Amino acid sequence: MAEAAAAALVKVIFDKLADEAFKKYARSQNIHSELKELGITLSQIQALLNDASNKEITDESVRLWLNRLQHLAYDIDDMLDDVATEAMHRELTLESEASTSMVRKFIPTCCTKFSLSHRLSPKLDSITTQLQHLEKQNPGLIVKGEKPKINTNRRNETSLPERDVVGREVETKKLLNQLLVGESSKENFSILPIVGLGGVGKTTLARILYNDTRVKDHFELMAWVCVSDEFDVFKISETIFECVATENKQFKDVNQLQIALREQFKDKRFLLVLDDVWNQNYDDWEILVRPFHSGAAGSRVIMTTRQQDLLKKIGFNHVDNLESLSHEDALSLLALHALDVDNFDSHETLKPQAKGIVKKCGGLPLALKAIGRLLRTKTEGEEWDDVLKSKIWDLENADAIVPALRLSYHDLPADLKRLFAYCSLFPKDFMFDKEELILLWIAEGYLNESTANKSPERLGHEYFEKLLSRSFFQPAPSGEPFFVMHDLMNDLATFVAGEYFLRFDSQTETAEEALGKYRHMSFMREHHVGFQKFEAFQRARSLRTLLAVYVGVEQSWNKFYISNKILVDLLPQLTLLRVLSLSRFDISEVPDSICSLDHVRYLNLSRTNISKLPENVGNLYNLQTLIVFGCKRLSTLPKSFLKLKKLRHFDIRDTPLLEKLPLGIGELRNLQTLTKIIIGGDGEFAITELKGLKNLHGEISIEGLNKVQSSMHAREANLLLKGINKLELKWDDGSIREILEKEVLNELKPNSDKLEMLVVECYKGIEFPSWVGDSSFHRLVQVSLCGCKKCTSLPPLGQLPSLKELLIQGMDDVKVISLELSGSTDVTFPSLEILRFEDMSSWEVWSANSEEMFPCLRELQIEIVPI
Repeated sequence: MAEAAAAALVKVIFDKLADEAFKKYARSQNIHSELKELGITLSQIQALLNDASNKEITDESVRLWLNRLQHLAYDIDDMLDDVATEAMHRELTLESEASTSMVRKFIPTCCTKFSLSHRLSPKLDSITTQLQHLEKQNPGLIVKGEKPKINTNRRNETSLPERDVVGREVETKKLLNQLLVGESSKENFSILPIVGLGGVGKTTLARILYNDTRVKDHFELMAWVCVSDEFDVFKISETIFECVATENKQFKDVNQLQIALREQFKDKRFLLVLDDVWNQNYDDWEILVRPFHSGAAGSRVIMTTRQQDLLKKIGFNHVDNLESLSHEDALSLLALHALDVDNFDSHETLKPQAKGIVKKCGGLPLALKAIGRLLRTKTEGEEWDDVLKSKIWDLENADAIVPALRLSYHDLPADLKRLFAYCSLFPKDFMFDKEELILLWIAEGYLNESTANKSPERLGHEYFEKLLSRSFFQPAPSGEPFFVMHDLMNDLATFVAGEYFLRFDSQTETAEEALGKYRHMSFMREHHVGFQKFEAFQRARSLRTLLAVYVGVEQSWNKFYISNKILVDLLPQLTLLRVLSLSRFDISEVPDSICSLDHVRYLNLSRTNISKLPENVGNLYNLQTLIVFGCKRLSTLPKSFLKLKKLRHFDIRDTPLLEKLPLGIGELRNLQTLTKIIIGGDGEFAITELKGLKNLHGEISIEGLNKVQSSMHAREANLLLKGINKLELKWDDGSIREILEKEVLNELKPNSDKLEMLVVECYKGIEFPSWVGDSSFHRLVQVSLCGCKKCTSLPPLGQLPSLKELLIQGMDDVKVISLELSGSTDVTFPSLEILRFEDMSSWEVWSANSEEMFPCLRELQIEIVPI
């Protein structure tokens, strides 16, 4: 498994060595010949890696050799990053000295040249010697040709079958009947257990029941909680409250929380899914269920678990296990995921291999899906034979890794293997945000600019979809826009990640001598993270990743504290960090010393209490992602911010005190995410600066549009050519330039093929330009028009084919709503589900002109405040 990581890292090294700008700088520093010699030795080792891919499965000496290679490759990559960072520093220094005398310009060049060559030459010599020694220790590997590329011509690997479940009709019917009818019970709620092996389909069956329309109609309240190993009553109760309540509350203790939860459940029929329960402590269970007794009769709790101990303590004398699939059902599920058919009748030549593979999978749906999606790329019987006869099926399984999952991983390309292994940093039941995960992959250097001229972000999306299609990820069961990893997949990720990744929690025991090996570390965000816990990590000088993670609902009122000694004493010693996340910690100031971490690509300070960034933040030359989302006290950006030439993503949502951006941000041409744009006056950010930010996409809020002096300036922003999917356009409330504002809004038309959400606030035009409500915006699902007090009519929003949610608020001059809102279509608002009118002080008449209106409406709210 180490071959993939080593191969991917070696490829990154060669890409850096081949870069012309890098070679030019290396020559100027007199280290090019040493780097060339290193590259020759590394290329000889690289030629052996194809042979190592198969031999490492059974040969321990090959695996150990690959581990040593990977550690060396990490060291080489860190050293090359030093050179590239020094080159960037030199470039910025020359730019800043452009107006000074030639004499002053020559001094730093000479000093830098001497310093870098003097500093790196011994390290280069040492690493080259180690590489040569490693080559001589070759454990019997030979040079082999490249592995054939995976053939994806027959079936698109990412087009998944819509039907995902086979052979569970009887169980589904039985449990559905128990949910909707059930037996009488002396308690207001009863428990429906789903018990079985890992990977047998417990969560999938629970999801089928949870998403059934009859179930949704039957229960007033519904909640889904992933419980997993740690049975934390407070955390579980908090998650349930978040699902069923319409308000946010802060709770001091379990008792206060459960009193509130009891009120939510009172006299209401609820359905609660407790997924993946491991707890065996009956006392904890008794505390958890106290609020459930206030619910109405017929309430249900579905519990999925691998163990029956707790159920027996509750009173279940006998529980039917969810069995593995029958041979015929298993064969059908494999056919579905491998061939998009129900059986092998039309693929008789593959049937013998299929039967053998099904037997080896033991009827586990997760294993069958993973192998089936592996086989989607195999077109010949011989390839199916290779899967059936793989040595992986026969490996000793001391780590309890399902062989089918290991085989599926082994079949992945090296790049995808590394991305999957990285996910070992996240605990079981973690909710993955795809966009955030891709930014982390980019920061780690896993998604470099490709030869296909794709951006790292686009490449990351494609890779994630491939992992999703192969069942390494799954959509979150609760239906949220997140993804989860099955427990067994998480075990696999931890296994293949090896000695380079550490998930540090309260149960982790780490030998101090092993700390120097770790390159990536995550730790659980706890209410207080003290220095003593991390003191030993001062010896973990090779760490590239320090990531705070959390499982469960992260409420805005949750407070997390971290020792200042970690920030001031530990972090500056971790000089190779590329990823640093301190999100949600109660930090009021970022130490200046963090600005010395010039390898950092990803810095997450979201939801902290900082009021400013360090003055020298511009020294983070490699920074690609900076997240200060939810930093409500942040009020200013330092001047050095404009030195962040590599910055691609800057998230400043929900920063109410940040009222201006520095002039010159438009020169940061790599920016793709700039979530908040504040139009200022003279010497501040101007809307014309958006012209140079051609790659902007995603969510953007533009404030201060009343300061735009000309519609031509708005046109230069060129929103039409940017991939904006969520757009907020805001004027100040005191603006009164009616004609200019309409012209400005007209020029801010976004791309109709991208936009999904539109908010317009305090617009003072009398009417909206024609693009607002145009049916060409076929992906637009949410519109809010707020505080547009001078508008006398509404745009034809009824023509929008996908609009699901509409808010009209504070339109003081609107008296009649009729044809202009409906448009000229036969069906008005064909997809609208939620419609709200608020603060419509002059509204008198609403006349309908369409034959059919609101066929999907489920919520209508009208709050009219008279003058």
